[in-house]
Amino acid sequence: MSVEMNELLQLSIDEGASDVHIAVGIAPTLRINGNLNPLDVDILTPEDTERLMKSITSTEDQQKLREEGSVDFGFSFGDAARFRVSCFMAKGAMGVVLRQIPANLLTLEQIGLPTQVKELLYKPRGMILVTGPTGSGKSTTLASMINIINIERDCHIITVEDPIEYYHEHKTSIITQREVGSDVPSFKEALMRALRQDPDVILVGEMRDLETMEAAISAAETGHLVFATLHTTGAASTVDRIVDAFPMDQQEQVRTQLATSLVAVVSQVLLKRVDRTGRVAAFEIMIATDSIRSLIRDNKTFRITSDIQTGAKYGMITLDAHLFSLYKAGIISYDDLITKSQDPEALVQKLREPQK
Repeated sequence: MSVEMNELLQLSIDEGASDVHIAVGIAPTLRINGNLNPLDVDILTPEDTERLMKSITSTEDQQKLREEGSVDFGFSFGDAARFRVSCFMAKGAMGVVLRQIPANLLTLEQIGLPTQVKELLYKPRGMILVTGPTGSGKSTTLASMINIINIERDCHIITVEDPIEYYHEHKTSIITQREVGSDVPSFKEALMRALRQDPDVILVGEMRDLETMEAAISAAETGHLVFATLHTTGAASTVDRIVDAFPMDQQEQVRTQLATSLVAVVSQVLLKRVDRTGRVAAFEIMIATDSIRSLIRDNKTFRITSDIQTGAKYGMITLDAHLFSLYKAGIISYDDLITKSQDPEALVQKLREPQK
């Protein structure tokens, strides 16, 4: 039997799927709690995947798909949910992956972040980075942070996203959401324009290139609270990744700028729970203390981790320490503990030590 897109989307909402995969040669497949679950329906033909793609894709995006081989966009499925969609050509046929964007924003407590992180959302200026691999929940964490500011502060918030994922309504704050590709040509252009739009808070969906990084750092320095994401794991490697993106003759200046403007790095990975269904986030949280600012300025990022280890009173925790506590609590598997950690040998050693 042939399947319709609205049936697939409704099923993905009912089953709590994070993603829907549509590809030639397999049945439509839902990713639920990290596992792929093919549906018990007919295998899709090239005609099926094209029909399903056309049912949700505008004429302009279909044109772009044919010209460029892929297109990304966001769309709402009635009032039930929003989806981030990637359509692409593969072996001459259409493929589609839809990522479900949860309708309800979580509190920081529900996400698992310590209360000290909430205090950072009241800073008048600086940069807060949320980092981690694709699918680690960065967008959800950022949307929750923006929602808290929107409810509790009197600000103008500008978001620049590709595509817009969570729709925010004006609450105590005014919120302007701009989509790269339809509202503005690029992240860099949006950031340059944003500075003329009386912003207090700016969210940059992703710091993809040097120009966007420069503009984001500059905005943080000039009295704005800037949120951005990077595909890095761990605070030290995040700082290195930004500095390394710049030419050698600018790197010292960038280290000085980061030392001044960086407020915090929240690095996260999403893991399958073993105690019950669902997933859980593990975090590394670095809050920029005077000591950490000095390490960034002096190019001693390799020592940041030891500062995080001793910074619990500021709300800091290393990724490995959080993974270890989740494993000891019976929430994640040994495999995830080891494969997601930054220093697996030290964790194996720690497990061998007699527990006090």
